Amino acid sequence: MFASRTAWNLAHNRLSAALAARRAAGGEVLDLTESNPTRCGFTWDRTALLRGLVHPAALDYSPEPQGLPAARRLVAAYYNRREGLSGDGAVDPAQILLTTSTSEAYSFLFRLLCGPGEEVLVPAPSYPLFEYLAVLQDARPVPYRLAYDHGWHVDFPSLEAALTSRTRAIVVVHPNNPTGSYIKQEERSELNRICSQQNLALLADEVFLDFAHNGDVRSSFALNPHALTFTLSGLSKIAGLPQMKVAWMVVSGPAAPAAQAMARLEVIADTFLSLNTPMQLAVPGFFDQAVGFQEQAARRIARNLDALDVAEGGPCQRLDVEGGWYAILRVPALGPDEDLAVDLLENHGVLVHPGHFFDFPAEGYVVLSLITPPEDFERGLRCVFGFFSARP
Repeated sequence: MFASRTAWNLAHNRLSAALAARRAAGGEVLDLTESNPTRCGFTWDRTALLRGLVHPAALDYSPEPQGLPAARRLVAAYYNRREGLSGDGAVDPAQILLTTSTSEAYSFLFRLLCGPGEEVLVPAPSYPLFEYLAVLQDARPVPYRLAYDHGWHVDFPSLEAALTSRTRAIVVVHPNNPTGSYIKQEERSELNRICSQQNLALLADEVFLDFAHNGDVRSSFALNPHALTFTLSGLSKIAGLPQMKVAWMVVSGPAAPAAQAMARLEVIADTFLSLNTPMQLAVPGFFDQAVGFQEQAARRIARNLDALDVAEGGPCQRLDVEGGWYAILRVPALGPDEDLAVDLLENHGVLVHPGHFFDFPAEGYVVLSLITPPEDFERGLRCVFGFFSARP
């Protein structure tokens, strides 16, 4: 009765089961995985946000497959302002297609680029959503490695070994989640070379682009001219508003394939018309909240990183991180990471992500959210470091 593409193991894993049991029993949970900004104590101008949702024009239905022009102009202005672009070198609203989420953007792109069983290369470690998104579109995700050596970098021998005649695209996450590593300029050049030579598309996920920990403005892929490139982002992270569901892709690269890609994407988008009018009309107010949210998030991330560095020592090592909302601890590999996470939760009330959740290549990693409220983060850290220091 059901398609094989949805034949997942739907049983709760041990950590999820342990978390549900602890909460059902009324036990305290110091959640060091919380990454939902609406639950982390940040503030927005509530009146301004809600006022944007009652625009009179929301009562008129005038479908635009790429998204309303006014909303696309604001997205283009975001890139042009942060990149210092103007005139002929600027991002054009015609390059932009709005979606309800970056997940939907990925779905459109996997449909655009991949036939059944064709492949897209995805980084590992990385967020475990790509497998579901690709398989739901009958594509096959193939991992390439990110290696750590005084910082994270793309392991190009691993990437090139993963290329086959069925490869259609390479995904980069800039900065990666959870490693927090940006794509370096030399890596960008090598990716462009590979994509151009192999006739592949480049998919650049930039949802955490604005969250560089040193405050530097990191360059976007949005105007990458050397290969057919789709740059994804949205207001879920930029303004800390995941509930508002406004995202986009920017299409760039050589003129002919970029134009053909946009024409085909417009048909895909026209088939669904999923991004509703009220959200598009409210985009100005959402962007107005971005600076305030990012300032709050930057202070929170800096404070939690400082707390982590003060606590660091003994058997635990914080790995280098350049941006984003996560930090990685290398811990003693005394057993499966999931066992350690379950033990921490059941016996100490602290929730962390085990490394295997993000496809780390070995045991001995836990991942922490840097936007956790500081008091919870610091209490949880004391438990985590004490837990590993006490183990033989």
